[in-house]
Amino acid sequence: MSQRQRKYFGTDGVRGTVGQPPITPDFVMKLGWAAGRVLAARAPGRQKVLIGKDTRVSGYMFESALEAGLSAAGIDIHLLGPMPTPGIAYLTRTFHAKAGIVISASHNPYDDNGIKFFSDAGTKLPDEMEYAIEAELERPLETVVSRSLGKARRVEDAAGRYIEFCKGTVRSSLSLAGMKLVVDCAHGATYHIAPAVFAELGAEVITLGADPDGFNINHGCGATEPGALQAAVREHGADVGIALDGDGDRLIMVDDKGEVIDGDELVFIIARRRYMSGALRGSVVGTQMSNLGLEHAVRTLGLGFERVKVGDRYILERLQEGGWTLGGESSGHIICLDLTTTGDGIIAALQVLEAMSASEQSLADLKRGMRKFPQKLVNVRMERKVDVMSMPLVRQAVADVEATLGDTGRVLLRPSGTEPVIRVMVEGQDDASVARHADALASVVENAARDASDCAA
Repeated sequence: MSQRQRKYFGTDGVRGTVGQPPITPDFVMKLGWAAGRVLAARAPGRQKVLIGKDTRVSGYMFESALEAGLSAAGIDIHLLGPMPTPGIAYLTRTFHAKAGIVISASHNPYDDNGIKFFSDAGTKLPDEMEYAIEAELERPLETVVSRSLGKARRVEDAAGRYIEFCKGTVRSSLSLAGMKLVVDCAHGATYHIAPAVFAELGAEVITLGADPDGFNINHGCGATEPGALQAAVREHGADVGIALDGDGDRLIMVDDKGEVIDGDELVFIIARRRYMSGALRGSVVGTQMSNLGLEHAVRTLGLGFERVKVGDRYILERLQEGGWTLGGESSGHIICLDLTTTGDGIIAALQVLEAMSASEQSLADLKRGMRKFPQKLVNVRMERKVDVMSMPLVRQAVADVEATLGDTGRVLLRPSGTEPVIRVMVEGQDDASVARHADALASVVENAARDASDCAA
């Protein structure tokens, strides 16, 4: 992959705080225009682009800005309204659109937002297209002549189309009748979709986080804060809890005892079921943050396991390179590449429910095949971006912990792709020592980053 530096695009599109560059109406309008220019130049004839969003209040503003920019470039626009990110990827393919645009900041709070793109194949844009869009952003905005302006229309049946697609990813004989589910939609883009999918397959569904008001997305709910879901599962005596994030591409589940089942455990459950049914192709792909327990459990099945950089785009790239079908992150991004083109919380949940149905086992029983290693993650917030791993004190501290852990643990320091944060992760066999090492390393990193900022001031 090219290592050229992007000015605006990160690992997951363009993201930031609303009202602060680049997440401003004028920039987003020009981003739509620049993307439209690139798309128009790459294919003859009239092109169309889909736009979907989550439930943030700023989505209205950015939807209008993108619509104006794309129209000025001569691109027709189909507006999907609130729609999960994976649903936009699916509909981009089925509408034969040249691109799909998602207005969402995923699991972030309501005052953040972002813009990301899907190609006509429903995958992340290739690097060369992102570079081309950034190049267009440096040019003055020029509107096509009036007869060539793009037109916009709303797609009224977008939710229904995606609901049917999700149901079609499991065997037609699957029935969830007799199963009680609590589904937490994080007041996000799945609020009008996820409950319908599970209910139409026969489950009794108790819904949380399905009353978006523009400001409550991801707040105290969803995949990043499953406490309310755990309590609801216990209160209602439910079989399973399902937590999605604001844009529907993450999944965390809760078993009937109220215990959280994270993305690593869910990947293992899906991998084992697919291995037993002969449906798994190739190795399972995780990331640098995947728990050692997942790697050991997958290898115990006789399967390969590979790690890539953190980010679902890197999982997808490795799956495509290998011709493989399953990968995921502990945060709950799970990709079933034989079913869809991106991480999809609803589809991953259906895979787990199908494993429960086929095995006649509870979620708690299914997770027992994997023993998680204790792991602690500390986020160290920085005033400005600092390459802490270039600092001798930090490198020495990491080396000391790695020497202590030996082959029974791991240390990972990495910058967040979406926040001014360094993530410090330590994994090992003992909770107390893991916590001690993680806190000590985080303190070294925090001090080093502060000293660097002071020197730069």
